[in-house]
Amino acid sequence: MMSMALEKPPLTRKQTIAALADQCVQCGLCLPTCPTYGLDGNEVESPRGRIAIAAALARGDAEPTAALRTHLDHCLGCLNCQRVCPANVKYDELLVETRALIGPMPNRPRELLALLRQPTLLRLASRVASATGLARWKARLSARLPANSAWRAALDTLPERSAPDVSMHEDKSPAGQPVVALFPGCVASVEDAAAEADAMTLLRAAGYHVTRLPAFCCGAMDLHAGEMATADRLAERVRETWQASGAQQLASITPGCLGTLRRALPGVPVVDPVTLLAARAEQLRFRPLARRVALHLPCTQVNVARSDAALQALLRRIPELDLQVAPRAPYCCGAAGSHMLEFPERAARLRDATLGQIATLAPQQLLSSNIGCRLHLAAGMDGDGRRWPHMHPLTLLAQQLEDSP
Repeated sequence: MMSMALEKPPLTRKQTIAALADQCVQCGLCLPTCPTYGLDGNEVESPRGRIAIAAALARGDAEPTAALRTHLDHCLGCLNCQRVCPANVKYDELLVETRALIGPMPNRPRELLALLRQPTLLRLASRVASATGLARWKARLSARLPANSAWRAALDTLPERSAPDVSMHEDKSPAGQPVVALFPGCVASVEDAAAEADAMTLLRAAGYHVTRLPAFCCGAMDLHAGEMATADRLAERVRETWQASGAQQLASITPGCLGTLRRALPGVPVVDPVTLLAARAEQLRFRPLARRVALHLPCTQVNVARSDAALQALLRRIPELDLQVAPRAPYCCGAAGSHMLEFPERAARLRDATLGQIATLAPQQLLSSNIGCRLHLAAGMDGDGRRWPHMHPLTLLAQQLEDSP
């Protein structure tokens, strides 16, 4: 009599981490691409070092002491290492699982992050700041706070003026067009609302029917900080909202949301709108623009969305535009979600290096797709030839669209 093979029990979190860590062959090819290794020149601040730490924690060979966990917390999650890894180590998954194992930083700025996760509160705070003229005296207030204060970093990235209210018009596209749902997110839904409206304009011009989902946090900041209960709750909200949308594809103008949305919606096409636009680029015509622009490519756009080539191709369809791409690896601007708030001094060092590279291009304007990167870079600009108007690339494309007003 034959017996059925018993199904293997699921791996525990520690077993999952150990299995992921075992894939690393310790070749070191990731080191030259790692921003934090470039910052410190220290093996434990490299992907290879962090994988060794994760393996030791998972196997019980080490305890999550403050000194040890700091090296994990310093990781930007840029995934430059994963892009070049010959062994195809799933570093993104390993990092998420390891941070979930040890839990969030004890001194995580929870009140500030809670504000950023709530678009309604964030919009109200932005209006209050504008009404009280905070932009004129925020520098004096900032100087009174400790250099490593998360609130000081948040003040420094506060835009000079509140984001304007943007009306999202109902899509009246003909029936039969592919339906794309646009996920607004949290910070981007307030500070990058104009770019979101521009994305809708461009997608409709390219022949897509666009519907806008409610604005809320996808859970990226919590997922990457080890706050799994909150991240799981927000992932469930993403799933419920998606199921009610009736769309075939999900898009977000913020590349930093894409990885978390894909994790919440396995099997669902979750894309950068740039990818959809590039697929129908022949339907878009742009007016000439004689301007030299620097394109900053966020790490998530290159390593998660992988839409950097599509974006460059779209921008080069604007006649007379002088497009200059800012140098990358091992550069990361240091924003990295909440990293710029939790480790502002380290983030500022990475930002200065990025701005220095951009300055060599002598641009008239700066483009970047990630609102966190753009606000972080703007906070580090000064008057020594490093102060440029900045916007989302989709806004520039929409402004030059031939049918735009």
